[in-house]
Amino acid sequence: MESYLNINRMSIHTLTVLYGSQTGTAQDVADRLVREAKRRHFASRSIAMDSYLTAKLIQERLVVFVCSTTGQGDPPDNMKMFWRFLLRKDLPSNSLSQVQFAVLGLGDSSYQKFNVVGKRLHKRLEQLGGISLHKLGLADDQHDLGIDAVVGPWIDEYFQTVLSLYPLPSDLQVISKDVCPPPKYSVQVVDAIPTDKELNGVNDETPIQSNQPPSSVCPFHAKLLSNQRVTASNHFQDVRLIKMDVSKSGIEYDPGDVVMIHPQNSPESVHCFLEVLKMDPNSVFLIKELDPDNPVPAPLRKPQTAEWLGTHYLDINSVPRRSFFELLKYHAMDEMEREKLEEFCTPEGQEELYNYCNRVKRTILEIFQDFHRTASNIPSQYLFDIIPVLQPRAFSIASSPKAHPNELHVLMAVVHYRTKLQVPRKGVCSTWMASLDPSSLDGVRVPIWVKKGTIRFPKDEKTPLIMVGPGTGLAPFRSVIHDRCTGSPGDLVLFFGCRSQQADFYCKDEWDDLRERGQLELFTAFSRDQADKVYVQHKLREQGDLIWTLLNRKGASFYIAGNAKSMPDDVKEALCDVLCKHGGLTTVQATGYIQGLERKGRFQVEAWS
Repeated sequence: MESYLNINRMSIHTLTVLYGSQTGTAQDVADRLVREAKRRHFASRSIAMDSYLTAKLIQERLVVFVCSTTGQGDPPDNMKMFWRFLLRKDLPSNSLSQVQFAVLGLGDSSYQKFNVVGKRLHKRLEQLGGISLHKLGLADDQHDLGIDAVVGPWIDEYFQTVLSLYPLPSDLQVISKDVCPPPKYSVQVVDAIPTDKELNGVNDETPIQSNQPPSSVCPFHAKLLSNQRVTASNHFQDVRLIKMDVSKSGIEYDPGDVVMIHPQNSPESVHCFLEVLKMDPNSVFLIKELDPDNPVPAPLRKPQTAEWLGTHYLDINSVPRRSFFELLKYHAMDEMEREKLEEFCTPEGQEELYNYCNRVKRTILEIFQDFHRTASNIPSQYLFDIIPVLQPRAFSIASSPKAHPNELHVLMAVVHYRTKLQVPRKGVCSTWMASLDPSSLDGVRVPIWVKKGTIRFPKDEKTPLIMVGPGTGLAPFRSVIHDRCTGSPGDLVLFFGCRSQQADFYCKDEWDDLRERGQLELFTAFSRDQADKVYVQHKLREQGDLIWTLLNRKGASFYIAGNAKSMPDDVKEALCDVLCKHGGLTTVQATGYIQGLERKGRFQVEAWS
């Protein structure tokens, strides 16, 4: 049986996997591709596109691009520079004529621009002379089996194509899937933090420049100022307006920008995690590099306790991907647990795996508790392969840098729902944030940094704004409304929708005050306050004459923010009806009118699932 020993020395070909990942899914798929390549004796590595030296691309022979689509058709943050480079007009049309590439896109068909980043990337690589070695893969998170319905078969077919072009020598065989792949890192667990001499450089970190703005590498720990529930105490949903102090942080933001929050796992879940793995919370992990192509992440370059890892780094409360089960099965000594894990990894077992895991949103921690013999047998060095990294969460900023100086506000719905499992499902970040008490004597700090959002408001503050923001979609509009109202706001029209005027009319007093001052026109849709449900799209049709006047005569910009499922399409359809009725356009002309607004940046959508 072939093994992974000296894989790079024995490799005869190289495969580079470049990924653009916002939440870690594309990175997970990229790592899976690398494992499959190494099984076939290909030297391989995965790297974020923006961390890759683009000048080397013309020298590559085999490249796979894995990319997700974010927001309304945007590339992930760690792909944006790479994408801008590919779009340069001075690149010759034969730049990539030596590159044999394949693109695997990850998307969600509930969004209007499904997998558009993968489609555009594939087209651009062909325009630059790249040779498409395999069909464009378009995975859909909405499929009953999730992205794995496409990802698994696509990977198998890709390597069939590769081996037909680059067959292995007769003395080499594809490494069996029964052989456990090597871990990412070298890990040593000790009882106490070693001295500097014993660390041998493992604790060295590149110093962070103090004049740099906060980032994912060095977030700002903002003091919590207030944590106010803005829904009625008897309402089913808990929504918070959370205010943080960002003075002396170097953080600057504009309306429409997004704050990234790095959450923590709850103490209760961390305790259960350490218990099921039979791990001392105070044991210390020393992590070193095994492969120069796979450097140790900054947080792991210094000794960390097991408790710290469970709290801040490992995403133990996430719903796992298929790769989790594929790696977990190697550590199953119990026969029954091993058989079940192996079954989950077969094509025939995918429906059962979906019902066990994805349908009910079963978490990694709960799976460890179900397969407790296997969990307690996982070698420490494999934890970082099996368990994904706890990712930051993005929230539209709900405050104004002018009206709320040195503060940053977030309007956050606390995620809490039930499935067939007895224990309710809870959002990691929202549950943690809701639990924070600003009156704590020690002071509560929240790790944050800011990035540009998908919404861009006009630089000319006299440009009229039409804003449709039901629920927490209100957040970016609260930001721009308060920002505009510090001066001469111009025409500001807000359509807000919720269930009940008494239960979840967020920031009502603020809007009443601005209306009384003549700075805001507000139209509300309370869907459950009458027999027939009323939504924002109904109110939009009622105000059709106003909408047409603002768009056609005053050059207004139109914005939608909120849930991605049906609301954006329903609002767009209502706008189309308004243009037909009040503008005298045909349906085709109205559709073209909206597309024209979109091209000019006058029609923008920020939606999330």
